[in-house]
Amino acid sequence: MRWERPAAGREPAAAALLGWLADPHAPRLCLVSGSAGCGKSGLLAWLVHHGTRSGTAAERAVHAVVPSAGRSAAGTVWALADQLGVAARSRGELVRAVSSDPRRTVIVLPDLHEEEAAGLVLDLARVAHVRLVVESRTGSGAHRLLAGSGCAELDLDLERWRDPESFEQWRASAPEGVAVAASSPPAGEVDLSDATAVCAADPWSVTAGYEKDGAGEHGGLRDAWLSAGQALCAEPSPATRALILLGALGDRADPRYAPALRALAGGAAWDLEWSRVRGDVTPPWPGPVTAVARGRGPLAGCLLVAGVDATVRAVGASDAAARGRVPLSGDRPVSLVGLPDGTVLFVDEHGHVHRESARPAEPERSGIAGLLDDTPTGAQRLAELLRGRRGTDLAYAEGGALGTVVLGDATGAVRAFGDITDSASLHEGVVTGLAALGLPVGDGAATLPLVYSGGADGTVRAWSPGSAPMAGVLMRRSCPVVSLDAAMTASGPTAVVAWADGLVEWIDWASGARRTVRPGPPVRAVALDARGRVFVGTDHALMCFAPRP
Repeated sequence: MRWERPAAGREPAAAALLGWLADPHAPRLCLVSGSAGCGKSGLLAWLVHHGTRSGTAAERAVHAVVPSAGRSAAGTVWALADQLGVAARSRGELVRAVSSDPRRTVIVLPDLHEEEAAGLVLDLARVAHVRLVVESRTGSGAHRLLAGSGCAELDLDLERWRDPESFEQWRASAPEGVAVAASSPPAGEVDLSDATAVCAADPWSVTAGYEKDGAGEHGGLRDAWLSAGQALCAEPSPATRALILLGALGDRADPRYAPALRALAGGAAWDLEWSRVRGDVTPPWPGPVTAVARGRGPLAGCLLVAGVDATVRAVGASDAAARGRVPLSGDRPVSLVGLPDGTVLFVDEHGHVHRESARPAEPERSGIAGLLDDTPTGAQRLAELLRGRRGTDLAYAEGGALGTVVLGDATGAVRAFGDITDSASLHEGVVTGLAALGLPVGDGAATLPLVYSGGADGTVRAWSPGSAPMAGVLMRRSCPVVSLDAAMTASGPTAVVAWADGLVEWIDWASGARRTVRPGPPVRAVALDARGRVFVGTDHALMCFAPRP
């Protein structure tokens, strides 16, 4: 694809910049420096214009551009996370998310002059597959820090980086150069202790205000805003901002805020039924979430919540109040399901499948009674079928004699065990989310398992074991699926999908209705019940959203 010549006689600098992008041995950071008005912004505008076009060669492609002037440090992190398709509350979370995706990533940061923002650049420059182009005025705090980091530097004050005749013509006609994008948030004072006001104000200004006022808690609003800020800044609706902020408030916040936010959130597509936030005590926060599932049988009406320790907590689906615990024999769970007899099946972080009972142990029978009643239970038979298997996610569909357990793996394959035994290759790469339903067939006495599968390849597919997978994909996005669940609601099969960029998507397949919400922190797990309620687990909170009629 043809690239036009840059303005301001910057052909030599442009050639050097493209050469740096193509050189695998070049420093990962290119610092574009120089005095005010020398054409730095114009050069970056040229790179961004061409580097973001569809069909641009991979070695010249630009994946994110965030002007830094006027932004707070957190605002820069959140804007970058949005463009890179990840969820990140902090600089460290952003760097970890970018590090976990091995694809080449080129980031352009114009107008970066503050030393604090330069720390993010240095952290990202340590990631092997990341390239950064940073504009910084010579002598600024950021320039002093970055220039000594071993980077490649294009100092546009040097004559070798310009064609003299073209440069003078440009200076005479456009002395201020070309801006990459409008970057300064609207000015204006916001009462940071007014919950309604912060939801209605420019979110980038609110973020900057809370960052500057590091000593003020503002009744809990500041912590809640900075926890969910990426979603708040990306959301244009004040009503939905109020919903998100309400979900991030802990029970130690000023009690006047929740009613005000709930009233403003009345115009949102969702109702927040409850949330339990880090530090809550009434009822207690169940801890960081790694997996969540609906309870069945004796655990009906409960959520099964797994975290960083070897315990599954049962909490009430109506209020998240503690209902009990299930100690685990394996390592940290990454996926779990509840079976009809109260048994919990889970996959640990090493891929091993385990079975635990949530019921009190029954005394062993002896004599003739023991000999006559030694038939293994359905849960034991399913566990035996899964013995020695390795996987990344699992799901369960009720029906028939045993029901059907499906297990996904790192190759993209999904296998079914139980009433039906079958397998299918559904994804390119890791299976990251599974859900299964028992669909009634005929007179309703029999069921047919239906599997929804999500992958690191950013697709959601459907498959009924015993048949070929659906030819097309149900959903496709440019970021991985994190978690997935499905339930039979009043209108039919319904699914919820959590994506790596923090988006949670609810789909009623019968009507085609779709709703989305971004709760703020990175989403670790989701579950769905027959009422269509969505349960969202993060490192910071456990929340219950209900779609409004």
